[in-house]
Amino acid sequence: MTENASLRYREFKMPDVGEGLTEAEILKWYVQPGDRVADGQVVCEVETAKAAVELPIPYDGVVHELRYPEGTTVDVGQVIIAVDVAPGTASEAAPAAPAAEVSEEPVSEEPAPEEPEAPKGRQPVLVGYGVAESSGKRRPRKSSAAPVAAAAVAAAAIQGELNGHASAPAAPAAPAAPPAPAAPAERPLAKPPVRKLAKDLGVDLAQVTPTGPDGIITRDDVHAAVAPAAPEAPAAPVTAPAPVPEAPQAQPVDLGVRETRIPVKGVRKATAAAMVGSAFTAPHVTEFITVDVTRTTKLVEELKSDRDMTGLRINPLLIIAKALLVAVKRNPGVNASWDEAAQEIVQKHYVNLGIAAATPRGLIVPNVKDAHAKTLPELAEALAELVSVARDGKTTPAAMQGGTITITNVGVFGVDTGTPILNPGESAILAVGAIKLQPWVHKGKVKARQVTTLGLSFDHRLVDGELGSRFLADIAAILENPKRLITWG
Repeated sequence: MTENASLRYREFKMPDVGEGLTEAEILKWYVQPGDRVADGQVVCEVETAKAAVELPIPYDGVVHELRYPEGTTVDVGQVIIAVDVAPGTASEAAPAAPAAEVSEEPVSEEPAPEEPEAPKGRQPVLVGYGVAESSGKRRPRKSSAAPVAAAAVAAAAIQGELNGHASAPAAPAAPAAPPAPAAPAERPLAKPPVRKLAKDLGVDLAQVTPTGPDGIITRDDVHAAVAPAAPEAPAAPVTAPAPVPEAPQAQPVDLGVRETRIPVKGVRKATAAAMVGSAFTAPHVTEFITVDVTRTTKLVEELKSDRDMTGLRINPLLIIAKALLVAVKRNPGVNASWDEAAQEIVQKHYVNLGIAAATPRGLIVPNVKDAHAKTLPELAEALAELVSVARDGKTTPAAMQGGTITITNVGVFGVDTGTPILNPGESAILAVGAIKLQPWVHKGKVKARQVTTLGLSFDHRLVDGELGSRFLADIAAILENPKRLITWG
């Protein structure tokens, strides 16, 4: 039994979805016990210290058990779900027992030797199963109707003898039709969790129409069966959970609550640790520059109507990103990292451009790989995809690794600028402030112009004041006159 069970049930362990991560929080289960799953199907979503990741199951079968509820933080290597990879072996044995019970009932000798086999069945754990008096012989499901048909024929024969008609049995033969209603007497095919659900809801599985493969009753079938009855008696239990969400609406009564504690875990925990490490490891320097970006905003509007940019997301961030990439090309020393162990500066000849994104789970910084080699349309497409995936919470750990320089657009919140903290391992981060219509001296006259303020933080071990200043000034110059994208690029 133990060997068979080990072959039948496969356990899926929490994988290391990042590099060296030791734990992950289960955010959501997409399956429940009794649900059928296929190899490669996503069964849950977990959050690591770097991102939220969906986990696919590597087995075909039926979910046997979920080891941890949602919201639980699980160590890498712990079993989180068990799958029954041979579900047919259990469900087929159950129908055989009732069939044998009906067919063997007239014979008093057979049940006795077969009784020891009954405890091996699922009688002790399944709702709706009786003790099988014989499980030694497996019969087709339709055979259980044979005793009923035989009894009907016998009754017809007796009636015929009493009436003296040879054809009389034909009339009683009509009870041969009852085998159809008698079919519910057969044990319906359903998994243990589905049977328990049916019992809790008061649903007779014999009256449920199965929609699962091979005639298996699913959880949805049970819910569908109870749905019509819900408006009558079960209406109160069904609507009972509704008042629960109303409870938070009554919370204003608890105005005396002065503090609320929020557990720090997952992305927020990792971000906090990274920011502390960065702030107290890399010596930060922040410089600012205010620039007239009127020509850049006009270029954005022109690109929106450009046929070659049709279908792409065009906004000021795209031009700012391109300006930064050109400035890196003119000042390659700014694109580097610090190797503490070797006491060396590692200059990068590629740019993985990070874009800071605020998500419900915290701040993440995915990056566009090899952004320096992309054309403007390719960069627009990459930025749009990066932002969309981040907002959906689907950013992978790989997408957040290997960044070299980051842009954080605080202007979307109406903020003028800031002093951003470096993303760990990177050399610089550019904060982009809100673009506002302000009075500005243009060609000797005060005019209303589109103006923004840029803030650049950089690691002073890698970038000295001169290099950092030239880099920031180049970005501002390009945004002031976007034609430099061509002459400098």
